[in-house]
Amino acid sequence: MPVAKYVLSRLIAMVITLWIIVTITFFLMHAVPGSPFNQERNTSEAVQQNLEAHYHLDEPVFIQYVIYIKSLATLDFGPSIKQSSTSVNEMIGRGFPVSAELGVISLLIAVISGMILGILAALKHNGVIDYIAMTFAVIGISVPNFIMATLLIQQLAVTWEIFPVATWASPVHMILPSIALATGPMAIIARLTRSSMIEVLNQDYILTARAKGMTTFQIVTKHAMRNALLPVITILGTLVAGVLTGSFVIEKIFAIPGMGKYFINGINDRDYPVIMGTTVFYSAFLILMLFVVDIVYGILDPRIKLHKRGN
Repeated sequence: MPVAKYVLSRLIAMVITLWIIVTITFFLMHAVPGSPFNQERNTSEAVQQNLEAHYHLDEPVFIQYVIYIKSLATLDFGPSIKQSSTSVNEMIGRGFPVSAELGVISLLIAVISGMILGILAALKHNGVIDYIAMTFAVIGISVPNFIMATLLIQQLAVTWEIFPVATWASPVHMILPSIALATGPMAIIARLTRSSMIEVLNQDYILTARAKGMTTFQIVTKHAMRNALLPVITILGTLVAGVLTGSFVIEKIFAIPGMGKYFINGINDRDYPVIMGTTVFYSAFLILMLFVVDIVYGILDPRIKLHKRGN
């Protein structure tokens, strides 16, 4: 019962958080001067007025907000203004699987490589491997993903012609954008894993395990890794947010047909339903991921009880 109360309270908090995000985004978007139809040079004023009436843009902003909230309650993001034959739901249905695939591959690369680098650096603390691993981590944190993407394209696609330049047609096309998107999270995970692992390896129970004759592999896998990775799990929700939002730029650079294309085009075209739809969808997804990470953290750390945290 306490767990159910905790989950219910978190779900209510998630709904309130999403409503705040929707409200702020809606009114900020409509506070920008102009209209989506101002860019149509060959459209008469009468036609523009009819179009604005059709999309309720001639109504007061608060009335538009109420209409949007009602449609959002039925999970209907409405039609695209610039592509009236296509709904925002259809755009999300086409673009999100591609963006999710890119995000999952990038996160797997970041988590696996970051953990390996962090563990090796901790085991060889102040050694050559430690310095090399942390050098990679510093580079990953310092270089933005769009710069990394440009360097990878220039060297591996244009100069050496090892990988194709763009699109998302085959597994080979996925390598460069996934690496470019994974470098930042990988560096963060590597540094955090290293510091956590160094702290854990100096605990008394680890020294006792060494005294019993356990190998380094056994100590790391059976005792140290679980506790050392708790801080990493804590920031996974934030890393997911960073990967998904960072994928917009990477998708544009590599011409990947994900949601980033629709979002950027929506901003350029002032396509209100597309901007709101992608923002609401990603916000809901990220809030859900933070909730899942919080639950997993409570399961992995026996010192944390959900009902205590909920209270």
